[in-house]
Amino acid sequence: FLSSAVASGRAQVQQEPFLETTEGTGINISCSHPGKRSGDFIHFYRQHQRQSPEFLALTAKASKDVPAIAGKLSVSEDGQGSLLWLERPRRGDAAVYYCAL
Repeated sequence: FLSSAVASGRAQVQQEPFLETTEGTGINISCSHPGKRSGDFIHFYRQHQRQSPEFLALTAKASKDVPAIAGKLSVSEDGQGSLLWLERPRRGDAAVYYCAL
């Protein structure tokens, strides 16, 4: 699993440069956002090689919006960061994962 940092006009989010797990072993992908303000949203995306980015989840305070892959994916958030949890990743889940503010 790969991840990278994405910057916005006034704040920056930071992620681990590289994460690795084995098939079926859950993994947390963290996103640090100390400049996040109340009412801001954190978006998670992933991008497979030679494909367009795919929206995964949106965190808004305690709310969660997770598409059809729910059950394998969940999000959580506190004031300083957000977590994307992949419960049972498969080979097809290997991708570049992004968070954006």
